[in-house]
Amino acid sequence: MNDYNSAIKFLILSNCHEEAFQLANQHGKMELYGEILINTIDDSNARKEDFKSLAMHFESQKNNFLAGKYYFHAKEYQKALRHLLKAAQLVTDENEVLSLAIDAVASSKDDKLANQLIDFLLGGDGLPKDPKYLFRLYMARKQYKEAAKTAIIIANEEQISGNYRSAHDVLFGMYQELKKNKINIPSEMQDNLRLLHSYILVRLHVKKNDHLRGARMLIRVANNISKFPSHIVPILTSTVIECQRAGLKYAAFNYAAMLMRPEYRSQIDAKYSKKIEAIVRKPPKSKDNEIEDEPLTPCPYCKNKLPETEINCNKCKNTIPFCIVTGRHIIENDFTACPQCDFPCIKSEFLRIIESEKTCPMCSEKVDINMVSSTLDIRLYLDFQEEKPPMKEF
Repeated sequence: MNDYNSAIKFLILSNCHEEAFQLANQHGKMELYGEILINTIDDSNARKEDFKSLAMHFESQKNNFLAGKYYFHAKEYQKALRHLLKAAQLVTDENEVLSLAIDAVASSKDDKLANQLIDFLLGGDGLPKDPKYLFRLYMARKQYKEAAKTAIIIANEEQISGNYRSAHDVLFGMYQELKKNKINIPSEMQDNLRLLHSYILVRLHVKKNDHLRGARMLIRVANNISKFPSHIVPILTSTVIECQRAGLKYAAFNYAAMLMRPEYRSQIDAKYSKKIEAIVRKPPKSKDNEIEDEPLTPCPYCKNKLPETEINCNKCKNTIPFCIVTGRHIIENDFTACPQCDFPCIKSEFLRIIESEKTCPMCSEKVDINMVSSTLDIRLYLDFQEEKPPMKEF
């Protein structure tokens, strides 16, 4: 019979495990036998000795990856990790090996094994691994605080490399995990996510020819330009152009003047350089600064009026959650949250964007406009400790 797959599967389902093992061994189909065993037998019927026999077979063949894989399924986690770490040092693509090592350590619930893997991931063999593996290990072990710290490091690396959407998605995913597990969100994570989201909102507003909103978000990003080292000159250039389009002449002048610094000037795109030089040569009148002041809206904590894109209230000193559509601070009399990701927003703005774009700007999920609530209590989204169920300290 050439159809070994069916024959081995039939023998396993008939509980003829020794015969299945012998058939696979005789015809060099041990890897196939292992896969059938994993896919056919659920956990309650699994026989550890079958997986152990497989592991020992591959161990004798010096195949560390498959030996580790089947020791893992045999629930011999220490042996599994030993073989998998050996395999990780020998393969070019370590993703599958390290993912399995993480699963083995998480299943073992053994701190000693976890520390062994952490040491390896941090470069115990002289080669530090991608931080995403450390993040996955912490998540698999439900160590959310450590995972959050690692997520911030990963997102910072992505941000420095100019991968702003990836950085945004890493922080957003971690934010949701912390919230789900009632763990306080670190302020650094909140600040970084707000900044990255503001950058992402620019394209949305400019696409709709809303240059004022685009300019306000670019101003927020440009004020933190050191966090965007890969694109300093393009971001400052966009800020000047959008501020000029929006009539924010004073702001346009300030950022154009920054671009005239020797370290940036030579990098300005040729098609914008003359325009930027012209803006710098003609400074706006001093009163232009006052004309450009933002409208004031009330702080949801203390009702103090402050500029609509200002997140920190100068009176009550609270950091106000931002609207995921406009980037402005949220307001009590026009409030809702995305029914998919539960991030807060200005209701009228969210409805408008869902009508045209169909998806949430934060989580990118499709949103049914009929699911948007009109009765949410804003206090549940503010950081009033006494209003919320107790959360674990970060």
